[in-house]
This record gives sequence, structure tokens and C-alpha cells, in this order.
Amino acid sequence: MSSLGSLLGLLLSSRARLAHGRESGYWLVGAAVAIGGTGIWTMHFIAMMGFAVSGTVIRYDVPLTAASALLAIVVVGAGLFLVHYGRLRTPYLIGGGVLAGLGVAGMHYLGMIAMRMSAHVSYDPITVTLSVLIAVAAATAALWFAGRVSGALKTGGAALLMGVAVTGMHYTGMLGMSVELHHTPGHVGGTPGIDFLLPLVVGITVITVGLLLAVMLSPSERELRHEQEFLARAQGRPPVRDNSGGAPDVDLFGTPRG
Repeated sequence: MSSLGSLLGLLLSSRARLAHGRESGYWLVGAAVAIGGTGIWTMHFIAMMGFAVSGTVIRYDVPLTAASALLAIVVVGAGLFLVHYGRLRTPYLIGGGVLAGLGVAGMHYLGMIAMRMSAHVSYDPITVTLSVLIAVAAATAALWFAGRVSGALKTGGAALLMGVAVTGMHYTGMLGMSVELHHTPGHVGGTPGIDFLLPLVVGITVITVGLLLAVMLSPSERELRHEQEFLARAQGRPPVRDNSGGAPDVDLFGTPRG
């Protein structure tokens, strides 16, 4: 799920590079939902469905769980917008990566705080710090990929790397977690995890299918580049040069060079 969400996010961000104005913003919002919602938050939730503690049930605080999803989408979106409008310059890339990485780590630990069980949970500070560093590195790499990668093979490889990085951050954080059962079991509030499963699957499926349809029905990158070249010629600007064996020479965000 992490790799699939990342793949969809990269496809959407590639459209944003060639769009302008509000349309570019819409593609970036879609990419944030795909990467933050599917690639990060859904992956975390599915992984937590495989987590159990002998001697106690595990339930979840619904508002906190929903807040963690919103946090993941917002911080990834903020990073994408920052890097996009900063044209991938190093300060913007680092700033966006740190912002998104801290947000992703915050989403993970907020999701952990949302757990309810008859036990005390503690974390190893060193392992937590390592997981945060992995999150920042993963987020920075994701933003770099989102600003540069194109083509099916490169996009697929980047999505796989992003999926490994996101899951690596999650399981590193889980490695530093310790659970000590209460001597006297008490009432555990919240909602069982399985109650999230059906609406989660339906909701994510609808969003993912909708975004995929939007990508499929929209003009391809090549068509968008050809349209830009045609408009440049129609407006009397110098024709777009071709230095890549067929691909017009445009900058990172689709603006013709020269």
C-alpha cells in the first residue's frame, strides 16, 4: 500500500509540473492525499492491524486516529507545495523534507497515542530519534522524486524506494516500543481496530480509483509538452528545443527553456 500510494502520488505530481495556476495546485493536493493518506497513513493502519499484545485488547481513539490521517496529508501537501513553488532549490527541498518528515513521524506517534490498552507504553529515545531521522530522509527523497522523476520505470522504482523508506520508519519506531501490562486489567475504551477496516478500505478505494481515473483521463505528459510547444510557436516565442531524443527541452515545471 505504501508503494502504491507513492506511485499514485508521483504520477499526480508529474502532472503538477506541467500544469499552471490552480490546476497545478489541484494535482498537488491529489498527490498529498495519495502519498500522505494511502502511502503513509493507510500503511500505518494496516501494519497496526498485525500488532497484538498478549493479555489485553487493543482499541483506538477515533478522533485521534482521524487527526493522524489529516496530519499526514497536510504535512506532505505542505512539503510538495514548498518544493514545487521553490522550483526544487536546495533550501526549499531541505525545508520541505524536514517539515514533511517531522510531520510523518508526528503522524506515527499520534497514531500510537490513539491506541487504548490495559498497559503502559514507553519508548526508547535513541530508537525514536532514529525513526524521526529516517522519516526526514524519506520525506526529502520523496519530494525530490516528486519534482524530478518521470517515465514508467523510474517512477515505479522511486515508488518502491519510498515504500521501503516509509515502512522502515514505521517498524523502526515500533522496535523502540515497550509494553508493560497493568497488574489489574481495567476497562479499555475506544473502538476495535476491525471496525475501521471496512470504511477504510471503501474510502481509500474510492479516493484511489477517482485519482487514477483523473490521471488516465487527463492528457499525458507528452501531450502536455506538445501543447506547450504549440502555444509557444503560436505566440511567436522561440520553438522549444529538443535535447533528449524526442522530449522537448523544458524545465522542471514544464516551462520551455530558451
